[in-house]
Amino acid sequence: MKITMAHGSGGKSSAQLMQEIFGRHLGNPVLDRMEDAAVLTVGASAPTAAGAAEDPGAPAPARIAVSTDSFVVTPLEFKGGDMGKLCVCGTVNDLLMMGAVPKYLTCGFILEEGLDVDLLDRLVASMARQAEEAGVIIIAGDTKVVEGKGGLYINTTGIGEIPEGRDVSCSNGRPGDVILLSGNLGDHHACILSHRMEIENDIESDCAPLNDVVEGLYSAGVHVKIMRDVTRGGLGTVVNEIAEKSHVSVELDEEAIPVHEDVRSFADILGLDPLYMGNEGKMIAVVPEEEAEKALAAMAETAHGRDAAIIGRLREGEGAFLRTRLGARRRFDVLYGEGLPRIC
Repeated sequence: MKITMAHGSGGKSSAQLMQEIFGRHLGNPVLDRMEDAAVLTVGASAPTAAGAAEDPGAPAPARIAVSTDSFVVTPLEFKGGDMGKLCVCGTVNDLLMMGAVPKYLTCGFILEEGLDVDLLDRLVASMARQAEEAGVIIIAGDTKVVEGKGGLYINTTGIGEIPEGRDVSCSNGRPGDVILLSGNLGDHHACILSHRMEIENDIESDCAPLNDVVEGLYSAGVHVKIMRDVTRGGLGTVVNEIAEKSHVSVELDEEAIPVHEDVRSFADILGLDPLYMGNEGKMIAVVPEEEAEKALAAMAETAHGRDAAIIGRLREGEGAFLRTRLGARRRFDVLYGEGLPRIC
């Protein structure tokens, strides 16, 4: 077998690569959870001798979230964003999905020979602006230059602190829980593809940090069980992962899933399914049924959640299903095949 572009799609081929190669050799209890970020406990006191009392003055152990990501998007600048903005938002959002408050980033740059220096300056300036908006500081970095045709690749690692009482995991779902989506699907996917195909339209990427949506939920007192940002592989892949890890079935209401009319028309023309289109500023939250309306109101009050909607619920069983506009119920799987390469 050889690596193909499908292995970078975020779908079934990506999952097989993670399990059969990386997971097989590098697996451990932290990595094996395969969440958006690793959760670690730091500052715990050393084990005491049998029968000895623990030091009451020792600081309580803290939990942190750590995530790393690499960005290879083309083009480097697009409507609504650029690689500098994207690399901050993508990493910050992965931390947020574990209930963490993002604090620090590191950035590694691989510059191809021929990269325009003015373009690099714009991208780094954009990164700085976005880091300030997201409340993180960039504390370390590295730069390498390689042969090439003027491209750029960025790797980021993020660290965030998880406040006491927050417990977010894809395994937390239970039958009856409700799924909320923070806004319209497919904007980033449609934007990137429009640039590559040189199609003129007004579609902009949804690239954004989701601090306000996440903190809005917690400030409203919502008991958030699961959060996931809907990136490569799309909503269809994410909810299948939740169904598998929580040992439930997921049922989505097609009529309730928000998609901007421009994106829907674009997708229809090209035969794309918004269910599998990538995003860079959207998330889902799974909450108890009795808190669904409170969660929806909290999301809708934020800048990045104003188009939020209740889109489905968890049920007994297994697998993921879509209740179509015509009333039929069809099963859907994770993304299979390439999707759109180099979207993030």
